[in-house]
Amino acid sequence: MVVDDERDLCEILQFNLASEGFDIDVAYSGEEALAKPLEQFDLLLLDVMMGGMSGFKLADKIRKEQGLSVPIIFLTARETENDMLTGFNVGADDYMTKPFSIKELVARIRAILRRGKNLEVKPKVITIDTMELDLNRKSLTIDNQNILLTRKEFEILNMLISSKGKYLSRQEILDRIWSDDVIVTERNVDVNIARLRKKIGIYGNCIKGRSGYGYCFEN
Repeated sequence: MVVDDERDLCEILQFNLASEGFDIDVAYSGEEALAKPLEQFDLLLLDVMMGGMSGFKLADKIRKEQGLSVPIIFLTARETENDMLTGFNVGADDYMTKPFSIKELVARIRAILRRGKNLEVKPKVITIDTMELDLNRKSLTIDNQNILLTRKEFEILNMLISSKGKYLSRQEILDRIWSDDVIVTERNVDVNIARLRKKIGIYGNCIKGRSGYGYCFEN
């Protein structure tokens, strides 16, 4: 999928990439892209500087909030070192500056797609006694029973378990789980953890709270 607010460029990319055998979809803003089933795409071409949500912000949401590993190539007229570092820090697989060669872009797309096909997809499951947290399916089972968690509850549980007994402050959890453009308070963390403890039954006792330190998971 191509995400760019320059409609002329989108048409050029759509025509040229389709002629190379790719199935192409287009979104003209980050907001429009987020409304699409992004998990169904093999690769995303994101413009960095768009009206509204930037390509960097969109990529950050795709990686952190949706947990998707779909390859991303940034397209931008900016070529400073800081811009490139920002792109890679938010999960870019490649970075091309405008104007660029269509042939080079096609070559880079094919290289990334080949690399993805050669990677062995390994199941990511965290097991603690009878509790299994499946990071691929974003699901939780306890005693082989599915436990329905909200996305925030799932992310908090994964974050706490992955911290391996280290206490995480409410602010650390807020910074990692909630996006920058959402106004929330530390109370939101407490409320979500209270619901999470209730849902996971006996494992709720493993979530420890300590005044002045935050929360950790101990089993």
